[in-house]
Amino acid sequence: MYGGDEVSAIVIDLGSHTCKAGYAGEDAPKAVFPSVVGAIDQMDIDGHGDGEENLGAAAELQNNAKNLDSDKTKGKCKLYVGSQSLGYRRDYMEVLSPLKNGVVVDWNIVDNIWDHALRDCLLVDPKERPMLLSEPCNNTQEQRERTAELMFEKYKVPALFLAKNAVLTSFASGRATSLVIDSGGGSTTVAPVLDGYVLQKAVTTSPIGGEFLTDCLMKSLEGKGITIKPRYAFKKKEIRPGNIQTVNLDFPHTTESYKLYSQRVIASDIKECVCRAPDSPYDESSYSNIPMTSYELPDGQIIEIGSDRFKIPDILFNPSLVQTIPGMESFAEIAPSVRGLPKMVIDSINKCDVDIRRELFGSIMLTGGTASMQQLKERVEKELLEESPQAARVKVFASGNATERRFSVWIGGSILASLGSFQQMWFSKSEYEEQGASYIQRKCP
Repeated sequence: MYGGDEVSAIVIDLGSHTCKAGYAGEDAPKAVFPSVVGAIDQMDIDGHGDGEENLGAAAELQNNAKNLDSDKTKGKCKLYVGSQSLGYRRDYMEVLSPLKNGVVVDWNIVDNIWDHALRDCLLVDPKERPMLLSEPCNNTQEQRERTAELMFEKYKVPALFLAKNAVLTSFASGRATSLVIDSGGGSTTVAPVLDGYVLQKAVTTSPIGGEFLTDCLMKSLEGKGITIKPRYAFKKKEIRPGNIQTVNLDFPHTTESYKLYSQRVIASDIKECVCRAPDSPYDESSYSNIPMTSYELPDGQIIEIGSDRFKIPDILFNPSLVQTIPGMESFAEIAPSVRGLPKMVIDSINKCDVDIRRELFGSIMLTGGTASMQQLKERVEKELLEESPQAARVKVFASGNATERRFSVWIGGSILASLGSFQQMWFSKSEYEEQGASYIQRKCP
C-alpha cells in the first residue's frame, strides 16, 4: 500500500534530548538535532521594546519555560530550531523544551521541530509520505489524538503510525519479546515487550537520565572551583605566532537558560569522554586516590577529573549519591523514592506473569544515549546476577556500535515501516476522515 520501491515512509523519533528523522529502510537517520528550541519575544525582533520591556519579555519567557503552554509560544515568539540556529547566541533567547517526562507539553514547539525535520533537513513534502512516529510508553490517548490531528490536518500525510519506543528498540535487535532499558536524555525507562506489545502495567521510570548526570557533573566541578565557560563567552586571538590569548566577551542580555544550554553541551562531552561505570558500588574512600584524567575545555583551560569519573555514572545505580553533590539539594526530596537501575529491572519483571519472567531475564536490551557509557552493560549484568533469582539466566545485550545504541528507536522504526507485512497496519487519511482521531487507538495499540 505505502511501502516497497515506490515511496519510502518517513520515520521521526522525537526524544527528550535529540530529534532523529530519516527514511524507512535506511541504517541511520539523515537528520539529528536538539529537541529544544531558542525562543525570542516578538517585540525584541521587531525592535519595539526598550531595556525594561525587554527584561520583562525575558522574564515572561523564563516563566513560560517553567510552565509551558502552546498558546504562550504561538505567535508571540520567534523560534529557532536546529543545531546551527541554537549554536548562535542571541540576546534574550530562551531555550525551551516541548517535553516534560517524555510527554509533549507544547505542541507549537513540536510542530516547529517536525517542520524543521521535514522541510529543512529531509526536504520532503509530507503530503507524499506516510509517517511513522515513535512515542513514549506513557503517552496518553489525548496526546496520540492530537498527534494524529496535526499530522493529517496540517501536514496532510497519506498515512500515520505511532509505535512505542520500547517496541521499536526490541524490533531493532530482531526480538519480539525483551526487556528494554532505555536511558535517554530526560529519563530512564524499563519496559517489558511481549510479542511486539508493551506490558504497560510493568513499565518503571526514573527521572535520572543523561541530562541529569550532566548537571550533576557540572555542579560537582563547580564545587571544586571549575566553571565551564560557554563558547560564546570568549574569543581567541593570536598575539604573536604560536602565542594565543583568550579574551573574555560580555553579553549582558544572554539568558540563564541559554547559558546553561551552552555549558551543558560542553559538560556532556566531558561526561562522554572521561566517565565510566565503576565495577562495584562507588565508595568515596576507595576512589579518593584514583589517577586524574585531563580534559581541555574550549577556552584552553585544562582541568583534572578524578573520582567524579566513576561517581557520576554510579548515580544510575545509587541515586542517593546525588545528595553528596553541592547544588543538587533540590533532588533530596524525591531521592528516597527514586530506584537504582537493577531495582527498576527486578521490579518491572516481577510485575509480569511468572511464565515470561525467565525469558525477560535472558533478553535485556540496553539502549539510549546514556547506554553508550563505558562499562555500563557489564555493571548492569553483574548487579542483576547478584539480585535476580538463582534460576534466572541473566543476559544483557547492548550493540557494540554506539550509533545503534543511540538511535535504536529510530532504527526499529526504519525496519518496521519498510516491511511488506506492515503495510496494511497504517492509519490512513481516509480512515481518519471517516472514523476521526480516536480511531488511532485501534490502529496503533
